[in-house]
Amino acid sequence: MLRLIRSLARNESTTASKKALKRDMLENPDDPTIADNTLDDYLSVLERLHFTDFQPAFNPNMRSSVRVGKTPKRHLADPSLTVAAMGMDTESYINDLNSFGYLFEALCVHDLKVYAMVSDGKVMHYRDGDGNEIDAVLEHPNGRWGAFEVKTGAQEIDEGAESLLKIDKKIRNQEKGRPPEFLCVICGMTNAVYQRDDGVYVVSPTVLGP
Repeated sequence: MLRLIRSLARNESTTASKKALKRDMLENPDDPTIADNTLDDYLSVLERLHFTDFQPAFNPNMRSSVRVGKTPKRHLADPSLTVAAMGMDTESYINDLNSFGYLFEALCVHDLKVYAMVSDGKVMHYRDGDGNEIDAVLEHPNGRWGAFEVKTGAQEIDEGAESLLKIDKKIRNQEKGRPPEFLCVICGMTNAVYQRDDGVYVVSPTVLGP
């Protein structure tokens, strides 16, 4: 079980398959391979204990011919669990910005899920067959939804906005596309809250709320 928890922590905010988790759990050459049914049992136990909180995939148009990923993103229930399972501290994450990026995304998604509960909203993720991704999709019960891209640095804001606009255009060009109500980049290194000329909002995670 501990090896699985560490593997889930290493694969935080990814769509790692069960096969990938099994492979990652072999931390040493002599570690025994876990059986598929045992892995399923362990994952089920962690889910029932609310130790994991996976982020389901979103499809803006169920009748579209565009291929959309269905694999959920894997998260531990709180980013602090990921930090503890990895045995990392502040200095470790400063020296490993890639891992920090996944952890920061997990933090933002966690907060969005909490705030979405107020309006019975759902927080999902999007990935299509062309590799276009949305880190977090907030959908309300009436079907209206918004798209969030999570970036750690201000120098990544343009990249995040361009990615969101590309997906927005693709969905709007579909015959029965259901486009987002808004596009937003959550940036960890900005204190400003503003709307860009292209319509994309930029916010700090500290201003998120119900």
